[in-house]
Amino acid sequence: MTVRSGLLALLAERPLPPAALRSEFESRTGGTWPLNLGQVVTTLARLERDGLVSADGEDAVGRAHYRVTDAGRAAVHDWFAAPVDRGTPTRDELAIKLALAVGLPCVDVPILVQGQRAATLRSLQDYTRLKDRLLDEPDELAWLLVLESLIFSAEAEVRWLDACEARVARATRRAREASGTDTPIRATPIRATQRTGGGR
Repeated sequence: MTVRSGLLALLAERPLPPAALRSEFESRTGGTWPLNLGQVVTTLARLERDGLVSADGEDAVGRAHYRVTDAGRAAVHDWFAAPVDRGTPTRDELAIKLALAVGLPCVDVPILVQGQRAATLRSLQDYTRLKDRLLDEPDELAWLLVLESLIFSAEAEVRWLDACEARVARATRRAREASGTDTPIRATPIRATQRTGGGR
């Protein structure tokens, strides 16, 4: 829904051909969510089917331009006016990975968490350096807003990973106490060759 509504919002500003619409979307969001041209064309076809956009002629090289209809303009207004629904969470690959990992004896969950934390911290450093470079660029406000969202999300992910590590450690400690042994319960990590089906 986000791509559909985002493209519609850009067309509410001015008519555009598909390629320019894709470029404008990626420029406004700093290329964080790249689109392929086929996705844009398919989305425009659905918007036209639903009466939200219409073809607005062609340019000198035969590229069709699309413009928003009155119904499309109303849909854009409704999209901006409505809060984003957090009632149905999006699928988070990391959350799914950790939820499945804790039930698999072949996965060393603390190692998984530590590796992810290191990767997230690297991304956070990259985002912060980029933000510092863009702060004095008045034309980069849209990209700065997206970038700060990525920074806050990365910071939250690091805190969540810290909490996951502590919770797994407590669960492991309780399991050792219940079994009457002080021997750490450690899973055998999955090797890369096992994950990919490779190996000698």
